[in-house]
Amino acid sequence: MFATSTYSGTREEQYNLLNKQLDALLAGEPNRIANLSNASALLGQFLDRINWVGFYLMEDGGLVLGPFQGMPACVRIPVGKGVCGTAIDKNETMVIEDVHAFPGHIACDAASRSEIVIPLFKDGEAYGVLDIDSPELARFTEDDRIGLEKFAETLLKHI
Repeated sequence: MFATSTYSGTREEQYNLLNKQLDALLAGEPNRIANLSNASALLGQFLDRINWVGFYLMEDGGLVLGPFQGMPACVRIPVGKGVCGTAIDKNETMVIEDVHAFPGHIACDAASRSEIVIPLFKDGEAYGVLDIDSPELARFTEDDRIGLEKFAETLLKHI
């Protein structure tokens, strides 16, 4: 997407810096749409080899498209359907090496081959998901899962 290599050190150190940047970027801003927009833009800058990054937010019992970077996407995803709906239903991060092998995968962008989805819960309530797609098979690692879960924790403090 737009990734620029301004991060050095181990992947853990890079994610730690990313989270500090997110915390500083969102500090003092109460608007959730502005904060989600900046969070998706920051991830688009940080992550390489991705083609979509953004949020789906809980509304009326389902997930609705929120701020994102990338091609136009599916607007509504039922809870329990696709990778995003499954992640929020199970309250579990989903790391999918090959989306075409995932039963019930919802293809918003035919170029996507792998995906990571982090469920977002605030005060015990389902808030939405952070969804990131890549045109590469098996793009997302355990380091990505850990780093992105910490990113989500930082984000949730500001929304």
